[in-house]
Amino acid sequence: MASKRPAAPPHIKTMGTASTPRGDDRQAQLLRIACRFFARYGYKGTSLRDIAEEAKITKAALYYHFPNKNTLYERIVLEGLRVLVEEVEQATELARTAREKVRTFLMTTALIYVRDPDLWTAGSNAFWVDEDSVPRSAAIALRDRYEKLLRACIAQGVASGEFKQVDPAMAGRVALSMVNGLARWFRPGGKLSIEEVIEQYLDILLGGLAQPASVPARRR
Repeated sequence: MASKRPAAPPHIKTMGTASTPRGDDRQAQLLRIACRFFARYGYKGTSLRDIAEEAKITKAALYYHFPNKNTLYERIVLEGLRVLVEEVEQATELARTAREKVRTFLMTTALIYVRDPDLWTAGSNAFWVDEDSVPRSAAIALRDRYEKLLRACIAQGVASGEFKQVDPAMAGRVALSMVNGLARWFRPGGKLSIEEVIEQYLDILLGGLAQPASVPARRR
């Protein structure tokens, strides 16, 4: 089942080239800059001074929009995770069979990654920072909701006979390790498009999950 390319998230979209952004435009610009810094240098390696200097504003002006670094990080991480979870849920609801659901889940996830790698990386890094650096309970709840959705898709296939009697949690970890690894090596404009990469991943994954064709008993 072909996956529709997800629309750009309205919360943290790429800004234009206006030299004097104001209001929501300024806040969106700060979110984009902060997201890039958090993705590249992590929470601890990024300071509000870095963000303010990149945006060519004073720290006082930055405080007007975000009172501290933690608030800024929370906004990026939680909204990024919500975008991921909600778009994947909406996409998989349209698929009927378990194979279609797993295919749609991974393809939608990959397209979201390609659409905004910095947002993806900043969100992934949230689970490796100090406990007081991000609202971990809210972030973990969203992450669990996302992972449980994939396990449910696989469990549906096991129950219907589409898939082997596999452990949905284990199979889900294998599938997620495939897509999570994209950040380490995939670059747009390479030999394969993201869709082609995911299709190959899916051939491997679904081939392993598929029930083998029944073999007729030998005649004596």
